[in-house]
Amino acid sequence: MKNVIIVTGASSGMGREFLIQILKREPDIDEIWAIARREDRLKELKKEVSDKVVPLKLDLTDNNDLLKYKNKIDKEKPNVIILANCAGFGIFDHSENIDTDIKLNMIDLNVKAPVALIDYTLPYMKENAKIMNIASCAGFQPIPYINDYAATKSYLLSYSRALNQELKYKNIHVLAVTPYWTNTEFFDRAIDRSKKEVVNNYNAMYEASDVMKLAIKDLYSPNKDVSCYGFVNRFQKTLTKILPHKLVMRVWKGQQKLDGTPDIRK
Repeated sequence: MKNVIIVTGASSGMGREFLIQILKREPDIDEIWAIARREDRLKELKKEVSDKVVPLKLDLTDNNDLLKYKNKIDKEKPNVIILANCAGFGIFDHSENIDTDIKLNMIDLNVKAPVALIDYTLPYMKENAKIMNIASCAGFQPIPYINDYAATKSYLLSYSRALNQELKYKNIHVLAVTPYWTNTEFFDRAIDRSKKEVVNNYNAMYEASDVMKLAIKDLYSPNKDVSCYGFVNRFQKTLTKILPHKLVMRVWKGQQKLDGTPDIRK
């Protein structure tokens, strides 16, 4: 039985960085299944990083592609030592300005896909296996103008922490990673640069390599269920626990000069 690591969103950002770093931590792994929509990027990743990378071109918002994954893992029956759900996207805008199809697609990728992959993969995970889900610091609070994205990450954060408790009897560790603003391609999709930007005040901007370095450390720490990189990130997390969320939302809108209407983008 071959030992494998599975990474979604592997073609860029957090997923790519996790894949690179985890191969250094687990050099004896047989295969690392790299899942993303962009096949050309996955092939480049295999050439640049390791022959152990197995590119899997899948759109995780497509039910047929989710079933392709299930069929592959049911057929090969590997020993999965790590499943890292890193795929996801967000849109910065007033909720009335975002098409319903885009919102549902976001929910499918940020919520439905991780749940499906975990359910399909768990039968092939043994004691000491690990699951990592990329949530967000946005998951700690409701955020106007990043409403739908923050809500999906709140779900993933809560789901991951509870699942960690449920899987303790199997000694399988589940970690939620909650990055702050991080320098990745996330912003290429989140922001429509042809219009006025919704978010223009970033208190800090971190690097994916640093976020993933701590995340991997925490993934191998059984008592950790949340990984939170950066002082500003940890400070904001603490404030969202102490302060009423109505106040937190007012402060956020004030920082970004948002008045609550859809007209900010005009």
